[in-house]
Order: sequence, then structure tokens, then C-alpha cells
Amino acid sequence: MIVTGESSGELYGALLASAIKRFWPDMRVFGVGGERMKQAGVEVFAGIAGAFGLAEAVASYKTVRETFKKTAEMLKTLSPDVVVLIDYPDFNFRIARLAKTYSIRVLYYVSPQVWAWRKGRIKTIAEIADRIAVILPFEEALYKDAGIPCEFVGHPILDEINSIPEEKEAVKKTLGLDSARPVLALLPGSRSSELKRLLPVMLDVVKKFKKEFPDYEIFMPLAPNIDVSRYTAYIDKLREEGVKVEKENAVLVLSVSDAAVIASGTATLQAAFLQTPMVVIYKVFPLTYFIGRLILNVKYITLVNLLLDRAVVPELIQGRANPDTVMNELRRLLSDGSYREQMLNGLRAVKELFAGKTPSVRVAQMVGEMAGLKV
Repeated sequence: MIVTGESSGELYGALLASAIKRFWPDMRVFGVGGERMKQAGVEVFAGIAGAFGLAEAVASYKTVRETFKKTAEMLKTLSPDVVVLIDYPDFNFRIARLAKTYSIRVLYYVSPQVWAWRKGRIKTIAEIADRIAVILPFEEALYKDAGIPCEFVGHPILDEINSIPEEKEAVKKTLGLDSARPVLALLPGSRSSELKRLLPVMLDVVKKFKKEFPDYEIFMPLAPNIDVSRYTAYIDKLREEGVKVEKENAVLVLSVSDAAVIASGTATLQAAFLQTPMVVIYKVFPLTYFIGRLILNVKYITLVNLLLDRAVVPELIQGRANPDTVMNELRRLLSDGSYREQMLNGLRAVKELFAGKTPSVRVAQMVGEMAGLKV
């Protein structure tokens, strides 16, 4: 069983399922996920229902509760050999405890961000997980110091990025882009709260950007699990401004982009691995932000900056995530060669931290080991 809670985790679940099927084509894989996991051969019995922030969590409570009930039922009736829990701690910790009562082995893949807040969860994970696969290099020491079997496997987005063709002209043709024109990518996130707050900002940025950089094509790839009908008003206006808006293909779009405006999250690391300079923006419900400032123990919100412990890419949060400030950063990025090269050097340093890792394959091997199968 693979249990995920949001779009990024669902992608990791799909990549893992594909790797498992390559090793053991007949293995039955079922779980909580979305379209990408279905395409990878997973029997999805409940959709992802993640939420971020206090207001968003309250709004999705009923869906999450129903998903938990269904997951608990499937855990008992199907009794999998191994349960792989991907991030989504408040939900997955409860599933892990249930699994332990049925003597089902638990692999926790993608650790909760214990380094940022609620470090006491390390002890909880030690109690509920048989093994842990972490995706950031500094996480391994945190768990090993606590005496927990843990392995840094690399970040699963590497698997997706390594499959991209090197020839940019061919990729641009696939995406319907002009090979001779530069590209700006817009990635507004995958959570409803992100889209609600960031799509208006991005629309205004597009209007300003087109006046200063008319040669650029602009592409907004949306996460596959987004219900586009909820954001028709903004998406229609973006298309009227000439923005190409499509579901999926975020990695392909980033691979041919000269710059990107990205909601803080996994996409920033994708851009780093692809050496795409970026401006990071983020907005949350004001109360969520206020409480976050009180409890989070981090200097940065962007993985790129966290990994190098320095400001490699600009972070525009809350009020600073406005069209004028975003444009100032884009203007600097596209006109100041030394600043751009400095950022690219930082992105190369980030990529080097993950060199030689094949995360989905390694985690599939761990699943096999835990299930007593030959790899």
C-alpha cells in the first residue's frame, strides 16, 4: 500500500510504483493517490486530500476523514506486506499506528520536516516506522542520531528529470513552443489555497512582463490533480494574455525556460536541478503565516536556500509577493549577467548534493527487502 496526501507526494508514489512494477510486474500495489499513480499501475481506492494551513485544513476536514476511514478499512481487509507512507504526517502517523497493530511493516518515505518544527516527531517516527527513506541530505543524521534505521536515497524528482531529452529544440516542439523565442515559466502551486492567492499575482505579473519582454513566450503548467474548473476566471484571462496553460509537463517546461516564477515547494528543487533561474513567491492565510513565524525554526522557506543555508534565490512572501516586486526580481535576473550566473552557481551546488542517487529504484529495493523478496 502507498499512501500520499498531495500532488508532490503523489508524483513520488507514481515513480515508486513504476520502479516496483519493473522489479516485480505481478506485485499488487494499491493506495491513496491520483491520476499519476493510476497510470503507474496503482489501484487507487481514495483520492489525495491534502491541505496546508489552518483554514485550508478545516475546509477539507470531511474529505480527509472519509479518506482515513477508507484507508483503515483497506489496510485491514487487504493486509499488505508493506505500507509506504509518503510525507503527510498528521494522516500517515495514524495509518502507521494502525498498520503496527496488524503487524504490517511500515516504510516512511519522505520524512516530515522535523528540522523545521516539532522536532519531537522524530521519536514518534521511531515508534511507528520500521525503516525511513529521506530525500534531503541533512535529514539522515537527524534520524541516525536518534538510533533509527534511515537512509538518504536522494530526491524522487531526479527520476523524472533524468528522463528528459537533452535537446531543447525537440522539447520546445513537443510543447508547441517557438524554438527561437525565450520562455518564462509560471508555476502557481498545486494546493487550492496556493492557486487562489497566487494566480491573481501571476496574472498581473504577466501583464507587466509582456510590456518589457515582448519576445518571451509564457507557459503555465498546472499539476494534474488540479480541478481547472475552479479557476476558470483567472485561467481564461491568462490565456487572453497569450499564456499557454496546460496540465502536467512542469518539468519539461522548466527544462526549456530562461526564468521562472514559482510557488515555494517541490517545483523550486525541480528548477534547481534543471538550472532554471527563478523567483519564489508564497502567500498563506494571514493567521497561518503569523503562527508559522512563531513556531518554524528556519531562516528560509525555499529548499534551494535551505540546502545551502544562504539566499541563492529570492523569496517573496506574503505582502512582498506582489507584481511590482516580482517584476523587479525578474528584471534583475534577465538583465544582470553576473547576478544570473551567481544564482546558477548556487543551483549547480544544490544539484551536486544529489549526484549519483536513484531514489525510486532504491526505495523499491527497500520495499522488496522488507517484503522478503529477491531484488
